[in-house]
Amino acid sequence: MDPVSQGVVGAAFAQTAARRTTLATVAWYGALGGMAPDLDVLFQSSTDPLLFLEFHRQFTHSLVFIPVGALLVFLALRAVANRIKILQGLTTSQAYLACLMGYATHGLLDSCTSYGTQLFWPFSDARVAWDTMSIVDPLFTIPLLVFVIAAARTQRQWLSWLACGWMLSFFALGWLQHERAMQAAAQVASIRGHEPLRLSVKPSFANLLVWKAIYEHEDSYYVDAVRVGAQMTWFPGARVPKLDLARHFPGLEPDSQQALDVERFRWFSDDYLSPMENSPRIVDMRYSLVPNEVDPMWGIDIDPAKQTAHVRWWSSRELTDIKQRNFAGMLLGISGIPLPAQDATP
Repeated sequence: MDPVSQGVVGAAFAQTAARRTTLATVAWYGALGGMAPDLDVLFQSSTDPLLFLEFHRQFTHSLVFIPVGALLVFLALRAVANRIKILQGLTTSQAYLACLMGYATHGLLDSCTSYGTQLFWPFSDARVAWDTMSIVDPLFTIPLLVFVIAAARTQRQWLSWLACGWMLSFFALGWLQHERAMQAAAQVASIRGHEPLRLSVKPSFANLLVWKAIYEHEDSYYVDAVRVGAQMTWFPGARVPKLDLARHFPGLEPDSQQALDVERFRWFSDDYLSPMENSPRIVDMRYSLVPNEVDPMWGIDIDPAKQTAHVRWWSSRELTDIKQRNFAGMLLGISGIPLPAQDATP
C-alpha cells in the first residue's frame, strides 16, 4: 500500500491500546512504525537492477521480524524524542507497544494487494498476495485519516475503534468483490469455451469496482476487465503468448546470468510473463493502467549478446488522455458487455 495508508492504519491500530490522553502521541509512533518496513526500498544495486525486487517486501515485512523491526523504530524515535515535542509523553513500554502495533499492520496490509509480500520469510520465499485491494484507494484511506485525526484531537478513543471497524468492513468488501470478480472472469473464459489452467483477478487502480482478469489457456494469456457492480459487465481485452524462454529466446544459454535473471523475474511476477512481439522485452502481465490492456508498467530487456551481464529493468507509467477516458468509461459501465446472471447454487 501507499505510505499514507500504511501510516494511518498503523496509527489507528496503535490508538486502540492507548490512554485517552496519549492518543495523539501514540498515533505518531504507530504511523511511523506502520511506514518503516518500506525503508527496504533502500536496498538497491547499481550493477544488479533486480536486487530491489528480492528485498522489497522481504524480511522487513515478515511476521517474525515484527518485534525486531518495531524495536529499531522505537530506538530511532526515542533517540530524537527529546528534541521533538510530538514524540514526548510516553513511557518506554507505551512507546514500544505503539511502534509494535503500527509495525505489525504493514505486512498484512501489503498482502491484501497483488504485488506479493514475503510474510513467512525466512521459512518461505512465497509472495503472499490476496488481491483484494488496490495499492492506492482513497475510499479506504481518507475516512481512516479523518477518524485518526479526530480521535487525537478530541481524545475520544471510540473514534479509533471506528477507524478499525472501517478497515475491517473495507477488507470484507474487498474479499466479496474479489469473489464476484473471479466468478465473472470464469464466466468470460467459459463464454470463449476455455478451461483456464489458472485464473486471477486484481483490483484496478484506486477502486473495487473494475478488476483486471488474467487467465492462462494453452500457451497464451487472456486479459480482460470485469466490472462487478449490481450488473456484471465484461470489457474484452487481448491475448498474448506465455513466455517460453527456449522458444522465444533460443540463443539464450540456460545457465547464463540473463537466463538466471529471467527466473528471478518469473518468481517476482508469479510467472505472469509474456514476450513483447519483435522486441527483446519480457513484461509482467499483472499490471496495466487500463485493466483490459496489455500495456505493462514494468519489465526486463534481454540482450543475448551480453549473456554474462544482468538484464535491464525498465518501467513505464504513462497515462494518456485516451487511457483516462477508457478507464473512466469502465468505471461508469459504458460500452461493456453485460454478463448473464448465473443461477444460484442450491
